[in-house]
Amino acid sequence: MSASPRTLTVLGSTGSIGVSTLDVVARYPERYRIHALTGATQLDRLFEQAQAFRPRFVVVLDEASAEQLATRLKAAGSQTEVLCGEAALEQVAAAPEVCTVMAAIVGAAGMKPTLAAARAGKRVLLANKETLVLAGRLFMDEVKASGAELLPIDSEHNAIFQVLPRAHREHPYAQGLRESGVKRILLTASGGPFRTRALDTFAAITPAEAVKHPNWSMGRKISVDSASMMNKGLEVIEARWLFNAQPDEISVVVHPQSIVHSMVEYADGSVLAQMGSPDMRTPIAYGMAYPERIDPGVKPLDLFSVGRLDFEAPDLARFPCLRLAFEALAAGGAATAVLNAANEVAVAAFLDGRLSFPGIAALSEAVLEQVSGLPAGDLESLLLADGAAREAARAWLARGERAC
Repeated sequence: MSASPRTLTVLGSTGSIGVSTLDVVARYPERYRIHALTGATQLDRLFEQAQAFRPRFVVVLDEASAEQLATRLKAAGSQTEVLCGEAALEQVAAAPEVCTVMAAIVGAAGMKPTLAAARAGKRVLLANKETLVLAGRLFMDEVKASGAELLPIDSEHNAIFQVLPRAHREHPYAQGLRESGVKRILLTASGGPFRTRALDTFAAITPAEAVKHPNWSMGRKISVDSASMMNKGLEVIEARWLFNAQPDEISVVVHPQSIVHSMVEYADGSVLAQMGSPDMRTPIAYGMAYPERIDPGVKPLDLFSVGRLDFEAPDLARFPCLRLAFEALAAGGAATAVLNAANEVAVAAFLDGRLSFPGIAALSEAVLEQVSGLPAGDLESLLLADGAAREAARAWLARGERAC
């Protein structure tokens, strides 16, 4: 163990990943201390976290929330300073005294502070999908240039990281997967709550049904993405950049029990898998303590109670969002940014009752076809593509289009 505590900034501390991160921190007060916590709308939870962990800073999005939270903290005798806005997020991510940044802000809003952490050479615990989906090549270039440590926190990518050769996982761009003796990456997927549901009933799926994941406790947006398997499609795109993998070196395997978190197939035919109970504290603790391992308080895996492990190929007719992700990856340019933005608008509309569940894929595909061929040479170009996709998605919704 290091002589002095590692200092963390938790971007998105009020979400499920942030809460789990703080649970691990609370178990090891001698190892970790909190520099900054950030949140958007859950001010009560952010106040409680600030009281419990006494960070130097708390960051919220707008001035009204900042004033409200600052007043409450001052009344409680807290010394924590409240900041607001995008620049403040980047500030606490790149602060010199910070060793580790948990990047867990959901959506495109998390990209800039995550990029700031990478540029500052931090250990980045990446739980924000959009950073790599929007700007995978640019982000990995920043990681390489700064010498930042990048550890994926998604259970699947963390599993792959654990079972890859150490030289490749720590320096993936030194050589390709095949040169490292790896044949392919096998990303597992639970199949979500609708893996066996009759296809002719998909139009009747409600938001309440879509957010009930059978194995994982997650936020509403990512739960819907899991139900549509867009989440897995985004993970395919992430894996391409995280591990310097070509699209044909990535396969998806449906595994309903969520016990095998992912696998790596080697050139000699060996397949190495990382297994464990479905609890995000395992990959979080792995990233926080790497290369050590610490007890995150997770229930031990009991294979005798699990009894069986099933695997099957994904049904692309049932999950067209997975197909769209592979197509966007193959298209290159800003296509993955366009797909991500369209999906964010579609999922928000579905959760608001303005779009059917099949409409998520229909909207995303329509926007991907309409907003195509845009460049991805720099962050500004990618953000323009993101904006164009959102505008096209909103126009599609305004026309009242629906999936059949």
